[in-house]
Amino acid sequence: QVQVFGLYSGEEFHDTFDCPIKIVAVHPQFVRSHFKQFVTGGKKLLLYERGWMNRWKPSVLHEGEGNIRNVKWRGHLIAWANNMGVKILDMISKQRITNVPRDDISLRPDMYPCSLCWKDNLTLIIGWGNSVKICSVKERHASEMRDLPNRYVEIVFQFDTEFYISGLAPICDQLVILSYVKEISDKTEVECCARPRLDIVQPLPESCEEISSDALTVRGFQENECRDYHLEYAEGESLFYIISPRDVVVAKERDQDDHIDWLLEKKKYEEALMAAEISQKTIKKHKILDIGLAYVNHLVERGEYDLAARKCQKILGKNTELWEFEVYKFKEIGQLKAISRYLPRRDPVLKPLIYEMVLHEFLEGDYEGFATLIKEWPGDLYNNTIIVQAVVDHLKKDPQNRTLLRTLAELYTYDQRYGRALEIYLTLRHKDVFQLIHKHNLFSSIRDKIVLLMEFDSEKAVDMLLDNEDKISIDRVVEELENRPELQHVYLHKLFKRDHHKGQRYHEKQISLYAEYDRPNLLPFLRDSTHCPLEKALEICQQRNFVGETVYLLSK
Repeated sequence: QVQVFGLYSGEEFHDTFDCPIKIVAVHPQFVRSHFKQFVTGGKKLLLYERGWMNRWKPSVLHEGEGNIRNVKWRGHLIAWANNMGVKILDMISKQRITNVPRDDISLRPDMYPCSLCWKDNLTLIIGWGNSVKICSVKERHASEMRDLPNRYVEIVFQFDTEFYISGLAPICDQLVILSYVKEISDKTEVECCARPRLDIVQPLPESCEEISSDALTVRGFQENECRDYHLEYAEGESLFYIISPRDVVVAKERDQDDHIDWLLEKKKYEEALMAAEISQKTIKKHKILDIGLAYVNHLVERGEYDLAARKCQKILGKNTELWEFEVYKFKEIGQLKAISRYLPRRDPVLKPLIYEMVLHEFLEGDYEGFATLIKEWPGDLYNNTIIVQAVVDHLKKDPQNRTLLRTLAELYTYDQRYGRALEIYLTLRHKDVFQLIHKHNLFSSIRDKIVLLMEFDSEKAVDMLLDNEDKISIDRVVEELENRPELQHVYLHKLFKRDHHKGQRYHEKQISLYAEYDRPNLLPFLRDSTHCPLEKALEICQQRNFVGETVYLLSK
């Protein structure tokens, strides 16, 4: 028996047949008065049309090829499947335009029925057994028609699936396939029914690419057959209905939130974070920050501490509370060093205690790392006095440690205690000592340290002293070098080269210095100096048996 009811009208049709009816399909625009048509499938494909006096008139569209178990009507095209294959009828011309035979004739059509769905008005998708065909209805060129239908069908995609097909549905350019699955039991080694699968695939010319796959848990799946499952969908809605003898499962197209859920379940945190960032305006369930924090925790659990710390820069951004919370977490697992390189130094700035805690961690076992942080971090991030005292305490245990001394000098410099910094630099003979003096005008602090400067780098020291005579006089320098005549000579020699007259009061002293430390330059000095006492010079040269210099002096 077939009955057709109007949900929002009083229309009704019912009739009794002398054979079982397997399928019914109404015209896609049945609600309109000009399209009151439907077809039934059993031994025959019957078309019912409402005619004169609102009576329904049946006509046979097809018969003689076994039971018709599936019919799909789209636009002016009706597709149906019987025991032999799939046919398409053009309702305008009332002509059958194709016959697509079934591939595997060994499968019983009642146990493994054909699945049909229209993707659009001209594209039919056929699934039968484990074969999928995508057929395109095309217009025949006028010159080719003769006695042929004005339309024909071309199979544009064809591929096989791993399992038997129970249902098909289009989703954009992809395909939803409901599959009946059999597998070998591990215990009995006998083939048994498994949970049905819902796959999304991307059709390719001769194969397909799996986009996603889900096994569905329905009641009684162990006893179900391929024919017991059906897949239905409503056009315009992203809802799919999986029908089994005991359950109806509703599946919906995944949105970005669902995709992120799946990525998080698979522990693909970086991909989940990227997906959330791309879709941050549309996601409703997830927050970028929560995903990021979960990613950091995941990396920490895996022992990837450096990567976890590096990701904090992007994930935590300017949130100081979260930064401080993460730093304490890294401290608990003994990985403060890992996060030290990535701590914010400007906008935002964390509490001084955070930076001091990290510095103390390095100071306990990594002097070089400590020195690097002091050099890289702005001095206003932490309490300089506290860190200076900590370094001083460590120097009591290791007073000659050059790394700690150098770092202490840098801390003193930031604290504007330049005198103390200078003492350390001079002790270490550090190359930055001259830069420090110039930059901070420390000439008053080096009056009693001239010997140390000269011992470190006599050339730079002399140039600096001569360039700043107004700050440290020539007399003061000569006095400081009195007990180091070799250094005194270097200074006075450079002074004489610059100006023959500035150090004239020391020319007599220089005769002895040249004679002792620099004889090659003695004769040029005697020639160029106008303030040199000749008698003293002659006496020294004769005592030392300097023939050339003595001859020159006697000739004058």
